[in-house]
Amino acid sequence: MAKTDKAGKSSAKSWFDGLKAEFKKIIWPDRKSLVKQTGAVVAVSIVLGMIIALMDFIFQYGIDILVNISF
Repeated sequence: MAKTDKAGKSSAKSWFDGLKAEFKKIIWPDRKSLVKQTGAVVAVSIVLGMIIALMDFIFQYGIDILVNISF
């Protein structure tokens, strides 16, 4: 059982060492690039939100018309 604990600790340590090495490989964006990308994400989110709201309004209006048709 002692071997399992020791192996578990060493594998966890090597996992964290590997994680640390991978984080060193990350190339973080500069401020200008980050601001530009954030603006693009916000703009696309707003446009998609407006499209979804418009479609929701159209479908709701269409269903209300269909429900209120009297024969």
